[in-house]
Amino acid sequence: MKKIKLSKILHRGQDQIAVNFGYDDEIRKHLRLLDQIKWSQTQKVFYLPYSTENKRTIYNHLRQKDWFIDYSALTDQDADPTIAKNKKNTHKHVPPKFEDDLARFRRWMQQKRLSDNTVNTYAEVTAFYIRYILAKNLNMFSSKSIERFNYDFIVRSKKSISYQNQCINGIKKYFEFHNKNLEDYDIQRPRKPKKLPLVLDFEEIKKLLQVTENLKHKTFLSLMYSAGLRVGEALALKVVDIDFERGLVHIKGGKGKKDRYSLLSKKFAMLLRDYMDAYKPQDYLFVGQGAPQYSAVSMRQVLKRNLRKAGIRKPATLHTLRHSFATHLLENGTDLRYIQELLGHNSPKTTMIYTHVSTGSLRRIKNPFDEL
Repeated sequence: MKKIKLSKILHRGQDQIAVNFGYDDEIRKHLRLLDQIKWSQTQKVFYLPYSTENKRTIYNHLRQKDWFIDYSALTDQDADPTIAKNKKNTHKHVPPKFEDDLARFRRWMQQKRLSDNTVNTYAEVTAFYIRYILAKNLNMFSSKSIERFNYDFIVRSKKSISYQNQCINGIKKYFEFHNKNLEDYDIQRPRKPKKLPLVLDFEEIKKLLQVTENLKHKTFLSLMYSAGLRVGEALALKVVDIDFERGLVHIKGGKGKKDRYSLLSKKFAMLLRDYMDAYKPQDYLFVGQGAPQYSAVSMRQVLKRNLRKAGIRKPATLHTLRHSFATHLLENGTDLRYIQELLGHNSPKTTMIYTHVSTGSLRRIKNPFDEL
């Protein structure tokens, strides 16, 4: 497996994220797909400005490949002096015995047909767990070990609840791989806060698409909104998945490996035909530079730029377009069961969240303050 190390350096008087790896043409070409990546002739590394957003951007970009990414140098270890003291041991590559074990664990998850992202995430958090256990000289399979890892590595480092649950899920799979049942260890999961999804209104969607001048970018963002797709689903679409005659988009192997159909707007179909005439895609609908598929990282950057151009201050993401699609359908009177099918939700409870976001009914309520 190719190994890449991310670290913090001072270059030209500014903090930068350095990307360190042995000479590898494939990694070099993949990095060049990022707009903000630069090469330092003096330090002989690729780098980009140091920020929380860029840490996430470079990590997600590299995670598209099946590579090992060591970003331990970018994490804050000061909160836990015991981790700082054992930093070298905690973050070095696991011994060969465990490298083989992790490789078998990865193949086992792949045989269970877990998605590539899930396999990479679970293998990564398990590697962190193994390194921690070895550094602390703890029993690999005990509730005490998991609780200490949970507190030292996650809680003290102030990592998110979502990341904490990902770690527990990954360790749970690793225990299952070794025929251990994590439920027997009574590990408590943190409760996720029930946050309402962010939504752009009709005018904001309209402004966003108006300022997006690049035909490919406009088509992609329009598709995300008009069909309510997840980012991965939009990127995985192929030319044959568009049914112009029936006005449908065929989503294959969506979340939970489920197929479904969504809407192909008549107005969007005209834009899509213009795009296909101009770019002539043969397999995947959206092709990247030197890659069979377009990059999610690139599209996030496109959205960010165009939100700024449109004067939209909301911290919207590509997934916000899917939330907006569902909310606007509900406000237009579409039955919740149809919205559930279009979004590919397993449970109507998931779709019900949009009833809390929709403002159609709220606007009809007479505020008692108006009677004063």
